[in-house]
Formats: sequence, structure tokens, C-alpha cells
Amino acid sequence: MLDPAECPDMPTLREQIDTLDRELVRLLAKRAGYIDRAVEIKTEAGLPASIPARIEDVVAKVKATARDEGLDPEIVEAMWRKLIDWSIAREAQSIDFE
Repeated sequence: MLDPAECPDMPTLREQIDTLDRELVRLLAKRAGYIDRAVEIKTEAGLPASIPARIEDVVAKVKATARDEGLDPEIVEAMWRKLIDWSIAREAQSIDFE
């Protein structure tokens, strides 16, 4: 991938963004695999899909990372809460302990 400053024109810039978007989707798919494994572990342990303390821990960590990377932590929090909601819904389809 090119550094943003190395993109000489919009087509090149868009190509880099498209490549990055594909990689982000691959990472989200990989994360979903971990969520699926969490279903197995939580089912065996009798744990619910939603664990509020864990949610807040995840949010705090991504907000800190956002700050470190120069991103708006509030925007990152909003995106992650949506991702967490989706993850919990994915888990809850298989876990009956809520």
C-alpha cells in the first residue's frame, strides 16, 4: 500500500482506500470467527451473550487506541458499540442464557 502522501491522483487514492476496505472486511470476518468460538466457550461455561463489564472494557481499550492513533475516540466508540451489538446478536442466536 502507498502512503497517502504518495498518491498522485484520485484514482490511485481510491484504489488504496478500496484495498484497505477489503482488508478491514477480512479483519471483521476474522473477528466474527472469534465471536463464534466465544459462543462455544460461553455455552459450555453457562455464560450469557452479553457481559456488560466486558463491553465497557472493550470500548475503553478501543477509545485509548483511537486517541493514540489520532482518531476521534467518540466516533470510534460509536462504531465499536455497533460492532459489539452485532457480535452479541450473533452470539445470542445460539446462547439461551441471557
